Amino acid sequence: MFKFKDLGDCSVPGHHAHSETDFRIIMSLEVIYVTRHGFRSGWSVDPLTGVYSAFIRSPTGIPADPPLTSHGVSQAKEMGQHLMTLDPPIDVVYSSPYYRCLQTITPFVELKRQQSEGKLESAATRIRPEYGLCEFFGAAPFDHPVPASPERLKALFPAYDENYVSTLTPSRRGETIQDLYGRVAAAVQAIIDQCDREGKRAALICTHAAIIIAMGRVLSGNIPDSVETEDFQAFTCGLSVYRRRSMQTSTAGSGRFAGQLTQAWQQQQQRNPDKHDTAGESGSPISEAQPVGAWQCELDSDCSFLSSGEERGWRFSGDESFPGTGSLSQAEAGPKL
Repeated sequence: MFKFKDLGDCSVPGHHAHSETDFRIIMSLEVIYVTRHGFRSGWSVDPLTGVYSAFIRSPTGIPADPPLTSHGVSQAKEMGQHLMTLDPPIDVVYSSPYYRCLQTITPFVELKRQQSEGKLESAATRIRPEYGLCEFFGAAPFDHPVPASPERLKALFPAYDENYVSTLTPSRRGETIQDLYGRVAAAVQAIIDQCDREGKRAALICTHAAIIIAMGRVLSGNIPDSVETEDFQAFTCGLSVYRRRSMQTSTAGSGRFAGQLTQAWQQQQQRNPDKHDTAGESGSPISEAQPVGAWQCELDSDCSFLSSGEERGWRFSGDESFPGTGSLSQAEAGPKL
């Protein structure tokens, strides 16, 4: 359901022999910080026609790409200040290319830029736009909206890194839940591999509620039987922290997790036989590659640093497919606040 670009030289422990020293060098990434965008304005969609409508016009002109409200801007500023205090400090920033996510993470990036003045520029002063972190839309017989062009976003957000090559792009016709897990696994694996190659210790990801919940399940290796299970939280500007487990502890109990993502991968391959699998050289689907599933959640959508605390929590409601795709669950789905 999604198209791949180059996933790079993905390290797949278990397929190549490495010494303990090699793993310490290769696996430099220790912590992944994950946050959701701030409080935003809304939109609606006609589930039969696929026509999207915005309550407030977006700076990008895309109905499903709203800006933050004034309250959301305040949240983003509070979060930016908090992110500057984290240890280990953030080395690199990845974001969904939707306006609300870029707007949310900009206060932190600006603070980081001010801190770096007169010094060697940090990668955390730029925002890497990763389309694998885009909003989740249920499978539909029509095209869903996409983010604005890189040129437009660069004009709106000077910190936007136009040289970054995104790993993948979700299907415009939406995704099933299995597709979503496969997409998130591929995106986060590529981010981890890139950070390891670059020697980064801590990465920040800004994305959407559904992606945050799916990412928590993928990173921890705990995918519930029901997508509606309430496990990971996703409050506006909430901060989650994932720390890498040791290789010894990460492999235990990972069989069910790897099997589920492998099944999702195989289903996607059957639907898209021409899709290029750049992890295929190792003989393993990318969803089986460590260190996805090798992370411990230490903090789950913490909002203690926000003056208004926890707001706009979200959960899955069925597979959220639209009429015409074999499911009517979208009629019961809640809005993506």
